Amino acid sequence: MTRFLPFEVIAALRFLREGRMQTGFILAGVTIGVGVIVFLSALLAGVQSNFIRRVLSSQPHIVLLPPEEVARPQRGGDAGVFEDAVVQRPAQRLRSIDQWQAILGQLRAMPEVATAAPVAAGAALAVRGEVGRSVTLEGIDPASWYEVVRLPDYVTAGTLRLTSTDVVIGIELARLVGVQPGDRIRLSAANGRDAVLTVTALFDVGNKAVNERNVYVALRTAQSLLNLEGGVTSLELTVRDVWDAEAVAQRIHRLTGVRADSWIATNAQFVTALNAQVTANTVIRIFVGLSVALGIASVLVVSVVQRSREIGILRAMGARRGQVLRVFLIQGGLLGLAGSVSGSAVGAGTILAWHSLARQADGTELFPLVVTGSLFAGAALLACLTGVLAALAPALSAARLDPVVAIRG
Repeated sequence: MTRFLPFEVIAALRFLREGRMQTGFILAGVTIGVGVIVFLSALLAGVQSNFIRRVLSSQPHIVLLPPEEVARPQRGGDAGVFEDAVVQRPAQRLRSIDQWQAILGQLRAMPEVATAAPVAAGAALAVRGEVGRSVTLEGIDPASWYEVVRLPDYVTAGTLRLTSTDVVIGIELARLVGVQPGDRIRLSAANGRDAVLTVTALFDVGNKAVNERNVYVALRTAQSLLNLEGGVTSLELTVRDVWDAEAVAQRIHRLTGVRADSWIATNAQFVTALNAQVTANTVIRIFVGLSVALGIASVLVVSVVQRSREIGILRAMGARRGQVLRVFLIQGGLLGLAGSVSGSAVGAGTILAWHSLARQADGTELFPLVVTGSLFAGAALLACLTGVLAALAPALSAARLDPVVAIRG
């Protein structure tokens, strides 16, 4: 079959076969490098996916809120006279978003928005007998809000039902006030209104503070308790690309004039930690790639020195500089390609071992690694390019050899 291959490929394969030991060592190095890159990339993608799932599964991507109350100094009197007034921040009151139905329609029409839902929320007191706990009362429309926050996925007891006389609470609050599904609990708002509701379900979102403070009722029930007839305190929505949430929030603010807070802005430390992980992984991959490139380059430099006489003979027999150049570039590419195939296999094996061995205390999987076909294709392409670029300097050196000098040794 080699008879039908170009001269450069035949010469490259022969040089690699004659230096079996050197070829084996560099293939091992490329294999380990590619395996490390594949595993680290899958690990980082898995960590990010797990973190984002935990953070965003129990909260919306963007929240629209009414403007805050502000005080403005009054000026008057004689012209040219300015009175230096001390302006005190006014007490904030529960307000509804103006024309929220029209804004909600605008949000749902935006292509970047996946779903949006109205919420009426405020402070309340949950009372059971002589025990009372401060809670955050959230009135929701189940049909739309369950698409924003997948509350049904976190129900641990009871049946998720929200009529005008029902309430859903977290497992921590249930423990503190001593209730279970089917019991009744009193919710009292700060304005003095109260209602006795039936606990239909308990939830656990994996966050103790949320499990202790959040209670969910029907939207009309919350509007009545909070004295917000027909109003809502926020519009909560999800976007199709979670990393585009801040840009979408700014676009919504410009479009509607309503304050829009994205999860990226409200979880700044979390986003910083994710960016630090991405940077660290990129730096590791760069250094691994450099080590692979230096290994390939060093082997090919030695190959040029060892085969200078053969190169001189080839040049004397009519081989052009470009052909000699391509011989060593092909060697680098073949080393990168072969190493990427074996490295991808090693990386896949490591990922399978991770899934089998990395377990939590209860025996469940720690978190899944994200493996895609593009991961292996990208690693193979990177290895081949690294091999070709690493071979460039030795190839130029070989192409510049003078045939007479090379033959004389």
